[in-house]
Amino acid sequence: MTIGSGTERDSAGVSLAPLTRCVNAAAGWAVMLVSPPRRPLGILTIDLHRIAVVAIGLLVAVIATMAWIDARAMAWQDGIPPGVVWLFEEITDFGRSGWVLVPSAVLMLLIAAVNSPALGRVSNLVLTAVVVRLGFIFLAVGLPGLLVTVIKRLIGRVRPSDLGPFAYYPFSWKATYASLPSGHTTTAFAALLAIGLVWPRVRPALWVYALVIGLSRVVVSAHYPSDVIAGAACGVLGALLVRQWFAVRQLGFVVGSDEQIHALPGPSFRRIKGVVRRLLGQ
Repeated sequence: MTIGSGTERDSAGVSLAPLTRCVNAAAGWAVMLVSPPRRPLGILTIDLHRIAVVAIGLLVAVIATMAWIDARAMAWQDGIPPGVVWLFEEITDFGRSGWVLVPSAVLMLLIAAVNSPALGRVSNLVLTAVVVRLGFIFLAVGLPGLLVTVIKRLIGRVRPSDLGPFAYYPFSWKATYASLPSGHTTTAFAALLAIGLVWPRVRPALWVYALVIGLSRVVVSAHYPSDVIAGAACGVLGALLVRQWFAVRQLGFVVGSDEQIHALPGPSFRRIKGVVRRLLGQ
């Protein structure tokens, strides 16, 4: 993940080292992500029966919510004071994936730009560990969100309107017909799982965040409750699959002797702070 001398310059005399480091580091990280698993995928105990039961349970919950709750939720939303709706309109924007993806990507690029052999082995290992965790968060939030963006347009469910909760225009590819599942809720629950796995201490705050975002989508009439349930399920499942991908490659996670996935210990805040100080002192 490190490169050579870093003395390259363009025709204007500007150092190309940071750009070269970013390109080289990105290529190295990509290779690391697609490398063969260190443990076979079959080493994970996959209970197909349990997965089937959970999937059927979620499907029944979504259908039942469509039948008995969605229409009532629309009527309930009509009685919410405008001031409350305005507040949730402000809050709901924090469910956009950019709030997680942009900071993660920027931090990874910054680390790539400063990463060099001159920092020493220990500092580079600390930076690598941070990048692995940032990469996990980026993919665990970004991939489910991307998949849901496609799925919801294929399903073509009409957003809350006078047409009711059973109006569909499949393959419409219009935002008006992209209600199921909720993309904001997918992002919020994927972030809850991904960030919570990396930093368990923030899980209580993340639970509040995810639940408030899900509620906000109903309050602002952007989604039905069933859309929110489906979005939460997609976010959690997607993040878990990304974790499995990382675990079998021993990237931030590892498959233990009990065939369960465990988070590897990351660098302490003290170590990270020490590396940052060293970078600022260069």
